[in-house]
Amino acid sequence: MPKLTAADTSQAVDRFMAALDHPFKAEIETLRRAMLAVDPAIAEGIKWNAPSWRTTEYFATTYLRSQAGLGLILHLGAKVRTLPAGGLDIPDPAGLLKWLGKDRAQVEFQSAADLRARLPALQTLLRMWIGHL
Repeated sequence: MPKLTAADTSQAVDRFMAALDHPFKAEIETLRRAMLAVDPAIAEGIKWNAPSWRTTEYFATTYLRSQAGLGLILHLGAKVRTLPAGGLDIPDPAGLLKWLGKDRAQVEFQSAADLRARLPALQTLLRMWIGHL
């Protein structure tokens, strides 16, 4: 993991969220708590001007410009990784992932109810995702 900065802290996310004017602000807070609950190794920070989560590398970033509501981009950090020919093998029985590339996917939530209903499936998926970091 690269050297951590002041932006790589929960306090930075607290400050960001206090200043954020977004129609899904409450849902972002719900997502924030859910992300941190997935695994004790997960920490948060501000990366790419949005709340983001990491273990050894950043792997998820809130997509604040989603047209559908609230988006989450899953990735494998800034480093290029060697992947199997077909990309990541992440079982997705709930159909949450919209693949953007072999190592990136997007999850979108249309509403607070949609987020609440799909959070357990997202958390299961994230446990598999972080295994690839």
